Amino acid sequence: MPSTTYPQAAIAKMLAAIQFDAQGLVPAIAQQRGSGEVLMMAWMDRNAVVETMRTGRVCYWSRSRQAAWRKGDASGHIQELVELRVDCDGDTLLVEVEQTGVACHTGRHNCFFRAIRDGNLVEIAPIEVDMEKVGKE
Repeated sequence: MPSTTYPQAAIAKMLAAIQFDAQGLVPAIAQQRGSGEVLMMAWMDRNAVVETMRTGRVCYWSRSRQAAWRKGDASGHIQELVELRVDCDGDTLLVEVEQTGVACHTGRHNCFFRAIRDGNLVEIAPIEVDMEKVGKE
């Protein structure tokens, strides 16, 4: 399935609907197309939203880079955009994606791999990829 891209007019309408916070950011939840699995939560700034909608490759804002970066630039684990949605208040995005490889920088399929089991916080999903070997994001 090819990634979804949007024309400039649609990008402008989406940007107008988003309520960025005081730092110019909005939380974005990445969800796997079809299964609905929540893969990760990250931040987007205006540039990341525009780049995502323009190219169909999901981009996020990076605290360490202080700029937008494309998911998978270093490791090849990418997210192709299926649909970008904004919530009722305009303060959270849902990014429906087609995930290739792992979504979490730890090398796990998703970022939600810890849970309380028998009163203890445990890891419930294995590491699938050694991110040190492929270029940690």
